[in-house]
Amino acid sequence: MNCEELIAYLSDYIDQDMTEELRVDAQEHLATCHNCRVVLDTTQQMIFLYRQSGRQSIPAKQRGALFSRIEETFKRRNY
Repeated sequence: MNCEELIAYLSDYIDQDMTEELRVDAQEHLATCHNCRVVLDTTQQMIFLYRQSGRQSIPAKQRGALFSRIEETFKRRNY
């Protein structure tokens, strides 16, 4: 698995909603990729903080834009 694939599966990984094979691939990638580990940790922290506050939600359009920006950042850094 590469960075772009991990980002595509990030939500499924966090939700533990993926096949065993994909989960193992993701874990292997996370063990060797500092950037993806930071994205995972940051995303999990955001989820935790959101659940703590429970006041606001990110509209679907903005959420999509956020994930697109994260994906674009990874694409640029992998060159």
